[in-house]
Amino acid sequence: MTADGKIADVKRLHPLFGSQHDRSHLERQVAIADGVIFGAGTLRAGGTAMRVIDPQLIQQRQDAGKPPQPVQILCTRTGKIDSNLPFFRQPVPRWLVTSPKGAENWQGKSEFDKIIVFEADDGEIDWLKTFAEFQKLGLNNLAVLGGGELIASLIAVDLIDEFWLTLCPLVLGGLEAPTPVAGEGFILNSAPKLNLLSVERIEDELFLHYRVKR
Repeated sequence: MTADGKIADVKRLHPLFGSQHDRSHLERQVAIADGVIFGAGTLRAGGTAMRVIDPQLIQQRQDAGKPPQPVQILCTRTGKIDSNLPFFRQPVPRWLVTSPKGAENWQGKSEFDKIIVFEADDGEIDWLKTFAEFQKLGLNNLAVLGGGELIASLIAVDLIDEFWLTLCPLVLGGLEAPTPVAGEGFILNSAPKLNLLSVERIEDELFLHYRVKR
């Protein structure tokens, strides 16, 4: 994110302000994960999944008994995603988490290897049941890449354990520019609190690692 806490500009274009150090850092985190979760807005902005490219990281995954790529998990209540996006041509396993109505858009099609449907009483995705299903399917370490609405939904049901934030040396501003956590926000007294585990400086970027206090 920028120094003023933005993850994209007011046009919500795909963020490219991180350095190569930041991109390598993200790839290392993705390489550790069993699955990578992201929302429809994040996919539309970039068009592709964040997959592992570095041959050494791929080898480390295989040495640990993991497949070369983590499962790429798209989360969208409506299920409305352009099937012509480059994401659907990437050599990665693809899962879809959606509502019953969203699943109707993809029934009988081959774009997704698995479709997971758990709907809460309010019509949104039931994240507790969904994450329990992930664990049953062998996904224990998950990386959530955004966007802010998805992250806010997972924080609200206490499903985020750690935050990795890269603070980049620029300011974007803008009331409508997105931040790492969106949604309705949290009241100060009930807001999630964090423990700072580590700080690393590489040139003008700061790499921050937090754990959620419980």
